Amino acid sequence: MTAEVINLRLARKARTRADREATAAANRAAFGRTKAEKAAARAEIDRRNRDLEGARREP
Repeated sequence: MTAEVINLRLARKARTRADREATAAANRAAFGRTKAEKAAARAEIDRRNRDLEGARREP
């Protein structure tokens, strides 16, 4: 039973590349939207917060 030999430098570079791709995907989701899409998402969050606050009971 021998383990597969890997080049640590290449593995490190591959991991870094994957991390950068994940960050880029998150940035595309956050910043790659139109102004109307951002406003709609903000309005949805505000509506959810209002509904949550409206359902809150006073102690």
